[in-house]
Amino acid sequence: MTIKEAQEKVDVWINTTGVRYFSELTNMAILTEEVGEVARIISRKYGDQSFKESEKEIDLADEFADVFWVLLCLANQTGVDLTEAFEKNMQKKSSRDANRHISNEKLKS
Repeated sequence: MTIKEAQEKVDVWINTTGVRYFSELTNMAILTEEVGEVARIISRKYGDQSFKESEKEIDLADEFADVFWVLLCLANQTGVDLTEAFEKNMQKKSSRDANRHISNEKLKS
């Protein structure tokens, strides 16, 4: 599935099953909450914290998908074509950072 297809699929779901989009502000709050859930899992799985017994079945992939879903909603609501935006962003990074990371002594170990 392409990013464009994902945006379209979310839009169809929202306008049929979901009734309507939540407000942009509500979706921004939901996005923050979902990113926090990803951070919680990563801090426990890869960091120094441990999982509570009730958290051991949490699925990181599903939490990433929740973040992606809300991001797609916000892009749809604000008229952003994420495919175009991503392509422009990759060009910017490729141009701006062409030698930046290769020259970074901190990354050479």
